[in-house]
Amino acid sequence: MSIAESLLAEFEQQAPVTRRYLERLPAGKLTWKPHERSMTAGQLAYHLAFVPGGVVRGAQKDEIAPPGFEFPQPENVQSVLETFDQSIAAVREALSGFDDAAMNATWRIVDGDREIVAMPRAAFLRNIMLNHWYQHRGQFAVYLRLLDVPVPASWGPSADERSVLQRA
Repeated sequence: MSIAESLLAEFEQQAPVTRRYLERLPAGKLTWKPHERSMTAGQLAYHLAFVPGGVVRGAQKDEIAPPGFEFPQPENVQSVLETFDQSIAAVREALSGFDDAAMNATWRIVDGDREIVAMPRAAFLRNIMLNHWYQHRGQFAVYLRLLDVPVPASWGPSADERSVLQRA
């Protein structure tokens, strides 16, 4: 299995889990936030939906400028889910274009002549497209809990749902 196929296999397992989280965002709570300095629930959901596609699009280049960190406020949950669908499609398409040589090639963030980050493309995708995504999914779980919304199971059970690995 190639590096890209391995990342895609993990992504395909985790995308439906993330969708369950996003679908639970109450329509009337998009502007709610747990703290003054926090993103709104809608902004965090949008970020969670956008991250995989945005990251893989950046990985298709050999280098990018430092990304801006804008967190748009979605108008409704449907727009978040549409962004997520676009993200899924982008990941599926882009990963199929990377062979192991491309995945092992150095990928960079540069600001003018200054190199800020340099790492193998596969490491960038693992760290940001997946690990960063999981971190925000965990953050979103806390938002759901504080909104008294049942938290979906992910790798294991949540306090609200059994894992698919548990016996009924």
